[in-house]
Amino acid sequence: MSFSSSPSTSALAYRHRIPVGSLPAWLVILLGLVTAIGPLATDMYLPAFPAVDSELGGGPGSAQITLAAWFAGLAIGQFSQGPLSDRLGRRVPLLGGLTLFSIASAGCALSTDYHMFCVWRFLGALGGSASVVVPRAIVRDIATGAQGARIMAQLTLVFGLMPILAPSLGSLVLSVGHWRWIFWFGTLYGMAGVIAIAWTLPDTLPRERRIALSASTVLWRYVGIAREPMFLSAALLLGFSAFVMFAYLASAPILFEQILSFTPQQFGLFFGMNAALFIAGAQINGRLVHRVAPHVLMQRGVVAITLSAGLFLTLSVAGLAGPRHPLLVCAMVGLVTGSLGFVNPNATVLAFTRHGHHAGSASALLGTLQFTIGSLSGVLLGYLPLTSAVPVAATMAGGVAGMLACMLWHRQHAAAEI
Repeated sequence: MSFSSSPSTSALAYRHRIPVGSLPAWLVILLGLVTAIGPLATDMYLPAFPAVDSELGGGPGSAQITLAAWFAGLAIGQFSQGPLSDRLGRRVPLLGGLTLFSIASAGCALSTDYHMFCVWRFLGALGGSASVVVPRAIVRDIATGAQGARIMAQLTLVFGLMPILAPSLGSLVLSVGHWRWIFWFGTLYGMAGVIAIAWTLPDTLPRERRIALSASTVLWRYVGIAREPMFLSAALLLGFSAFVMFAYLASAPILFEQILSFTPQQFGLFFGMNAALFIAGAQINGRLVHRVAPHVLMQRGVVAITLSAGLFLTLSVAGLAGPRHPLLVCAMVGLVTGSLGFVNPNATVLAFTRHGHHAGSASALLGTLQFTIGSLSGVLLGYLPLTSAVPVAATMAGGVAGMLACMLWHRQHAAAEI
């Protein structure tokens, strides 16, 4: 397969030719670090929520709304990133998106108004959405099925390190400087990504496979993708999975630091341990996927998360999972997020089963649905009184109920498609 895309990149593609069915270790690391922009921009400023609330004057719960603005930007941005990557190749949208992310991060660092901060967060997400869409499309350009799931698990290992490091890194920045430094760090990270991609990344979508699309064609292409049950059921399942994860992210600073009285260092330690559970689940899944069908692993993961979320809600309503037993809250959250490691990589690959010829558009629609549904939990929790673990457990359980319904729908089609 040829990966040349233009005279300026043909030599680059020749030097870094990618074999079909696998990704070189250097490219897995690069794509993982690019994809990590999402958790970096999400998690690193979680410890700064109280300072953001206080300094920008948005009022109680305003930091959760800024997080929802980020998620909304990711949802909308991905809608255009997919067709762009199918039309222009993978490199150009990724470079442009990371450049916009870097500029918007600088805008956040310089903001003195809550509403302008939200605008910059939204614009940063529009650019950062390329780091979500394009790496998934690159994986689909190279492999599908069990091999694709294995590569997705490798990416999860790399970008999954960021949720472990980001809150602690944010706390470290806050201990020596201002919360605005967090966004200057994001600016530098984005520009480093631009340089690395421009210097090393070949385009995995050859010119002859690119699709010229008008606005109406793009819309009808999305309609066609969304009408395919295997895609829609898996994409909605990922959306409700994001709802569960974003409910945890949006509530974590208040739940652990204010309700459970964790210190910032203890919160960062738990956050990292919890992210490690998700990575461990994804890596175990990557080893099992060659012996167990991806749809079977996904179904088992959904069953596990359903039982975990139900137990968490029951214990929190009973008053056991809360300030009296904070470690029980940690255990319940860990079981929920750890189970997602068996769901997300497989659901992502299964969504692309019949859409390899327009993987960018399919990835964009998947991401739009994922972050649209996921952002609703942040908005919801921004208006709920977080005085105990019950609202968090109930919100997560609501997302899990959606996952279970989508899994049952997907199972009806899996036997005929896999």
